[in-house]
Amino acid sequence: MPAGIFLAAQAEHGPFAALGIASFGPVDLRRDSPTYGFITSTPKPNWTDTDLVGYFQRALGLPIRFDTDVNGALMAERRWGAAQGMENAIYVTVGTGIGAGVMVDGRLVHGAMHPEAGHMLVPRHPSDPFSGACPYHGACLEGLAAGPALQQRWQQSPQSMPDHHPAWELQAHYLAIMCVNLALVYSPQRIVLGGGVMEREALLPMVRRAYLAKINGYLGDQHAEMESFITGPGLGSMAGALGAIALAQLP
Repeated sequence: MPAGIFLAAQAEHGPFAALGIASFGPVDLRRDSPTYGFITSTPKPNWTDTDLVGYFQRALGLPIRFDTDVNGALMAERRWGAAQGMENAIYVTVGTGIGAGVMVDGRLVHGAMHPEAGHMLVPRHPSDPFSGACPYHGACLEGLAAGPALQQRWQQSPQSMPDHHPAWELQAHYLAIMCVNLALVYSPQRIVLGGGVMEREALLPMVRRAYLAKINGYLGDQHAEMESFITGPGLGSMAGALGAIALAQLP
């Protein structure tokens, strides 16, 4: 359904006060930029240089709060889910891509753009010959551990792989490296791992174990706090949609 038709139908229930857009990225969040509100150099076909905010601004004339899908999900998890009460937290989605929303001292991290943790470079597992699925970097984190990488490496759907499949130990290896890097760079109180790939229940405990082995006690004895330090989303698959609502409610 076209967005205009959908929004017109929803407006019959009452007027809109604001619109929240939680978009896949990369996006331009700099309000002084001529391309503010654009999806920029995304690997997703046909979305490069799309003026997302401008489209809805022209159509609706409403205040618009615009951010990444993972920043939106983090805001929702902080308000209603697993990151409640946290001033320093990270939300990671592991699905068709990998992205991270980061909050430091109660504020979302924005800079020249926004964190693009999915494209961090990680050491390849010595038994992994896969060249990587990222069209920009090949074997970056996303190229090695997002859903399409799982599909391409093993030539089968991740949903069809049993828990004892070697794919999951390898997946935990790469996600644990990510968590170590995020923990050391941002010093979060909590890392929330969501997205379609993380719906595999056996994966989260494997990531925690691999994290503990790789961090090797550098941040102290974290064994007792692992279930709360690296956790799943309190809002489940609704974190993204509720993220847009959380953004719209920002002052």
